[in-house]
Amino acid sequence: MTISKAALAAALLLGAAAPALASAQGYQTPRPVPTVPAQAPVAMPAPAEPERQYNLNRAERTAFMPLVTAARASDWAAAQAALPAAAAAARGNDAKYLVGQIRLQIGIGTQNRQWQSQGIDEMIASGGAQPREMRALYENQLDFATAAGDTAKAARAMAQLDALNPNDPNRFLRQARIRAGANDAPGAIALYRQAMQVQTAAGQPIPVEWRRQIAALAYNAHLPETAGLMREWLAVAPSPAMWHDSLAIYAELGNADSAMNLDVYRLVRAAGAMTGERDYMVLSEAANDVRAFGEVKAVLEEGLSRNLITVNASIARERITLATRRAADDRASLPAERTAALAGRDGAVALRLAEAYYGYGEYGPAAELYRAALQKGGQDANVVNTRLGAALALAGQRAEAEAAFRAVTGPRAELAQYWLLWLQSRGR
Repeated sequence: MTISKAALAAALLLGAAAPALASAQGYQTPRPVPTVPAQAPVAMPAPAEPERQYNLNRAERTAFMPLVTAARASDWAAAQAALPAAAAAARGNDAKYLVGQIRLQIGIGTQNRQWQSQGIDEMIASGGAQPREMRALYENQLDFATAAGDTAKAARAMAQLDALNPNDPNRFLRQARIRAGANDAPGAIALYRQAMQVQTAAGQPIPVEWRRQIAALAYNAHLPETAGLMREWLAVAPSPAMWHDSLAIYAELGNADSAMNLDVYRLVRAAGAMTGERDYMVLSEAANDVRAFGEVKAVLEEGLSRNLITVNASIARERITLATRRAADDRASLPAERTAALAGRDGAVALRLAEAYYGYGEYGPAAELYRAALQKGGQDANVVNTRLGAALALAGQRAEAEAAFRAVTGPRAELAQYWLLWLQSRGR
């Protein structure tokens, strides 16, 4: 399965925050519409809360009765027709508040965003809202204003929210969404970081969604720290799919060549995250480039057995036949070549033999030869340490593997951190 840049972006952005639409703070489902008795205050029950008493004068009660009757019956056309008279009669704060609340309910019932937004505004302006409601009201007002592009109104709502709770991490998240909307990904990420600091100081866990949002911002802005942010997300939400996508994005952003693909997809396979035909073909080709014939054969056979190699099935079978023949010749000479390589001075020879042993799943001898390649010199130490760490990890030598990965610097340093995360995920 080919993972395109567009598909990866879509995966990252799946479930991204959208305007609340009179929503997430308790206004998506309309509250029960109160009954207007002849001579008593209007009572509107709220779930798990004592009934609130609404004080209306005689004229207000008279004007509200047809409106409330229609709203309780979800007769939105009749409610819309009755609302102007109730709004004209509303003099007290409670009556003005009820006008806004019922307008909101009509707006939700008719999916009319303008009425929803106006209802929120009227509830805020009425002076009849309870203190405990103000945060939800301002958050909804902010979402509607942002969706409408009314930056001045959004700024006023945000200022009210900040004043209500200056230590609320959501204040930074709101600002982050505005920065993100203005294509300021670094600024938005910095604000997410501030929200995390506040959350941590309060002894609260960092929501996984925040890390997903940060990773999505970085990816879509092509920021250099994308791989690290993807890894932070992966650390708290590990799954085969996340391992695959995180490492595929890492390879994509690094314009991986065959050597890097070998190191990336070896980890994808170790993590049990090979999900499509492309994964198997890329890894087998990279393994073939370093003459790891046993690995070529094993990888392609696995892909075929899982029915994940289909389009290139005939090519895969041909390559398995060729790799099997080469492996038969190769394995017979390995012991003598290993002895000579360890005694010799050529680091390239030791590295080539290390790849062969790795491909056959003989990770102990592979690690020995990777170490010899480092000692003899002439090779890219970061490449060799990455592969030494992988061999040691798969050989069950965790402490030694961690030491090798920590020695990796440069372009492969982030990949080494992914390997360390994988080791950590396996426990001691």
